Amino acid sequence: MTHARQHLVQVVAHRGASEEAPEHTLAAYKKAIEDGADALECDVRMTADGHLVCVHDRRVNRTSNGRGAVSALELSDLAALDFGSWKSRDEEPDWERRPQDPGDTSVLTLQRLLELVADAGRPIDLAIETKHPTRWAGQVEERLLQLLKRFGLDAPQSPAESRVRVMSFSARSLHRVRSASPTLPTVYLLQFLSLRLRDGRLPVGVRIAGPSMRIVRSHPAYIQRLKQAGHQVHVWTVNEPEDVDLCLELGVDAIITNRPRAVLQQLGR
Repeated sequence: MTHARQHLVQVVAHRGASEEAPEHTLAAYKKAIEDGADALECDVRMTADGHLVCVHDRRVNRTSNGRGAVSALELSDLAALDFGSWKSRDEEPDWERRPQDPGDTSVLTLQRLLELVADAGRPIDLAIETKHPTRWAGQVEERLLQLLKRFGLDAPQSPAESRVRVMSFSARSLHRVRSASPTLPTVYLLQFLSLRLRDGRLPVGVRIAGPSMRIVRSHPAYIQRLKQAGHQVHVWTVNEPEDVDLCLELGVDAIITNRPRAVLQQLGR
């Protein structure tokens, strides 16, 4: 594996440096930036009062001390919850030993994450996953594009120059994004490999495939078909050293990992 080739692989922090700090919190994203991640990945959901927040599950029960569906709660309800202490082990974790801003483990809005990236002092890409199905349907994409516009990120000159890409398991979500903003790159996420996609085709206009690591292990030839079809391949969630090696061997373009620092070390960066 040549050093140059490794540099082409983008290391993306999945929900931040989520192995070390609570996922989707400012603490996790600050850690990922400090660790040298090339890009940050987040999931977005819309609150009852129309704010986009970075939360993976439909409900907040797993990652906070509250209960209920994100879409049924207002931002002020979510702001009152603790999204950090569930991650603390018996031993005080590294991220808790640092001086903490009270906002580091409260609910993270997409706007706050965009501000963090804007102030990072170096270029960092953002991979934003829209979660569907949701009662808000197309309003999620509409709100997302409005927010990106505020940061001047909604209409890059070309997909290659974009600092943001939108990912989804929903082809319809990606279609809405492309219709409104044709130069914003879109990523079609795949949990399982359906027969109709085995030949390497993706939904119309999508140029990046986002297969799970399970697909990569089971169907390495599929990755080669995607590459032959001219698509980029961004793989999730790649945490084990042997999985990183397999991704490098297959020439994937981005590795989405909970352990950005460890992956960067493995790549010799």
